[in-house]
Amino acid sequence: MEVQALTRYARMSPKKMREVARTIQGRPAAEAVEFLSLVPRKSARLIAKTLKSAIANAENNRNLSADSLTVRSAVIENGPVLKRFKAGARGTAMPRRKKMSHIRIILSDGTDNS
Repeated sequence: MEVQALTRYARMSPKKMREVARTIQGRPAAEAVEFLSLVPRKSARLIAKTLKSAIANAENNRNLSADSLTVRSAVIENGPVLKRFKAGARGTAMPRRKKMSHIRIILSDGTDNS
């Protein structure tokens, strides 16, 4: 059975978040939370928050044990982009793109009842 959690509009570049998300795929959920607590990056904190939400969804909505869950996939999708301008050389304006991400974590307990 699968359970998912979604965090939308996280104010961080998807490229930076994917580096951390790739490391937790296939791990047991409890081990992934421990691993993310040791990674000193903002993206790890955001992904850990979403992972804990997915674990809580599994326990409360599907009556699954957190010990039996594994991270089936951690997908970082592109969100909207804020387009801003910063002062450049000789009075010009330089464009700045502030990217956002959507974090989707899917947990599985190993049984195929979906």
